[in-house]
Amino acid sequence: MKKMTYGEGIREALRIKMLEDPNVVLLGEDVGPYGGTFGVTKGLWEEFGEKRVRDTPISEGIIVGASVGAAATGLRPVPELMFMDFLAFGMDSLVNQAAKMRYMFGGKISVPMVLRLPTGGGMNAGAQHSQSLEAWVTHIPGLKVVFPSNAEDAWGLMLTAIEDNNPVCYLESKALYARKSEVPDHVAPIPFGVAKVKREGRDVSVITYGKQVHDALTAAEQLAREGIEAEVIDLRSLYPLDKDMIRATVAKTHRAVVVTEEVKRGGYGGELSAMISEEMFDELDAPVVRIGALNTPVPYAPDLETVVLPNAADIVNGVKSMGLNKAIL
Repeated sequence: MKKMTYGEGIREALRIKMLEDPNVVLLGEDVGPYGGTFGVTKGLWEEFGEKRVRDTPISEGIIVGASVGAAATGLRPVPELMFMDFLAFGMDSLVNQAAKMRYMFGGKISVPMVLRLPTGGGMNAGAQHSQSLEAWVTHIPGLKVVFPSNAEDAWGLMLTAIEDNNPVCYLESKALYARKSEVPDHVAPIPFGVAKVKREGRDVSVITYGKQVHDALTAAEQLAREGIEAEVIDLRSLYPLDKDMIRATVAKTHRAVVVTEEVKRGGYGGELSAMISEEMFDELDAPVVRIGALNTPVPYAPDLETVVLPNAADIVNGVKSMGLNKAIL
């Protein structure tokens, strides 16, 4: 095993697929000689040249639109937007073209593109650069959405995403780019729709993804010291979704806490909570608890951002709100 950062895991997967397939191309603002806003594509321009690692104008509409056209005509583009917040400029191409083209042409056209979307807070980047907007893309039929939480999963999910013949939204937590974790010598592609148990537990299931996986594990350690054993599930793939694993963990613990970094209002966490309540109601001993950001834009000031975004303490309090102390004692 070796240690690697989250960003390095993404880069290694990109490099491998570019070596295997000359149709894999990268494009985005400063992805070339500069190496990407967060350094993920560093060194790839030097290795593969400007025809395959292309700097673009500052126009998310052009980046996404050009990628859809390139994918529909034979390439496998991996566009990067500096921040997922800027996807608003490319939504028409993504939502009304990429997501629907294969369906509307009866399968005669594929759109094998992977849209890299740095997302979330924790960087003190302000309200226009810190949102968690996974609900935008998980709402659209025709899009696949993944969100790794560590270097190995970032690597394995990217391998799978580039091979997929459908458009994939590949969400990356900005707060995790420099975080190191162990990676095996050989990383295999990770199938979409397969979640992972990060920590076994018997009392409550904490279901989450991305950066919140780490907060959930921290919370689980604190709860364990108080006699509450939390099971932590890393979804990894938001769509397709591993309902079988969610059903299995809820059947085991009979309590579910859904944790996302997004604002709870209209969020993907609400979809997860509704699905558990509707489809697994007989397994629940308590209502599903949702943990998310406060209903406000993400502040620039570090102290205020810390208050707005969810953390391990919020998860601990959410678990305790289910009456687990009393149930265990």
